[in-house]
Amino acid sequence: MTTNIEAFFPKSLGLRLAAAATLLMQVSLAATAARSDDFYHGKTVTLVVGYAAGGGYDINARLLAHHLADHIAGHPNIIVENMPGAGSLTMLRFINHEAPTDGTTIGLFDFTQITNSLLTPETVKIDFRQYKWIGSIARDLAVCYVWSRIKASSLADIQKIPSIPMGRTNPGTSSDIEQKIFRKLFSVHVKSVAGYKGSSQAFIAVENGELDGGCLTWSSLPPNWISGKKITPILRLSKATAPDLPSDVPDAIDIAKSPRDREIIEFLTAAGKLGKPIVASLATPQAQVDVLRKAFKHTMTDPNFLADAAKARQPIDPVFGADAENILQKLYTTPSQIVAAAKEVGSE
Repeated sequence: MTTNIEAFFPKSLGLRLAAAATLLMQVSLAATAARSDDFYHGKTVTLVVGYAAGGGYDINARLLAHHLADHIAGHPNIIVENMPGAGSLTMLRFINHEAPTDGTTIGLFDFTQITNSLLTPETVKIDFRQYKWIGSIARDLAVCYVWSRIKASSLADIQKIPSIPMGRTNPGTSSDIEQKIFRKLFSVHVKSVAGYKGSSQAFIAVENGELDGGCLTWSSLPPNWISGKKITPILRLSKATAPDLPSDVPDAIDIAKSPRDREIIEFLTAAGKLGKPIVASLATPQAQVDVLRKAFKHTMTDPNFLADAAKARQPIDPVFGADAENILQKLYTTPSQIVAAAKEVGSE
């Protein structure tokens, strides 16, 4: 038996019903979007930094916090909280285990801990794919330098000096790994001095003569050191560069002694593509993550943000959420023999 559908639902009525269904769906989606947009109204977002105040990570966090709310519906109050400890691992554990997971807490950490999760998984028990990635403000440009009282202008000069004291916070931090590359792969007699809570404390020690130099993100160095030619940059640990970095500073990968050394350096510095990473807890609702990602993306092109970044000598070379996740996936598939060789360099 054949039933004539149009006898029950004439074509015109069917079209009206379809239109009504479409309208209801659009209203539902709009209501969901409105709830996401309204979520941050009257709230405070805390941006937790894994280092003490005054260093490069802290500078970037405060720069971002000053502008991010302009691009979030509801314009929440955004504050920066410093939580130094274990090379920013204390902050990372806080984000995923103690902090609110509603989208009101995000963190900025030392990108080198991504590398450490592969080098020393027994210590850094973190899979960085298990965070919600908001993005990274810039890729890292690390430079090993010495104070001007050290009469050396090249890598060959530095290699002749019996001892070069350099400060670091904890084992496994970016400056620690960079110093080990400098010492083990380029035969520089670095004497690592531990115990500094952040780069700002190490800067004072360099000026006081307690330390002779360091390996650090170029934009984190005091501007008057650069303009006053108080330091001599010796080696660049990144393909990135900067307008005020002398063009003759060699790239570690380019002058590596062997193909094996080159692969090790590439692995140990690969996470630098995510040089100023911002994450949220994996438990953060995707709706809030999407709001934060959108706001972060718009902030990175905000003329006021870019002007303030230029004044602070902070390069802006952003990586956005999905692209950051792709970089992570590639890093986590590094061949085991390269990871093992890099682990030898990264050990004490």
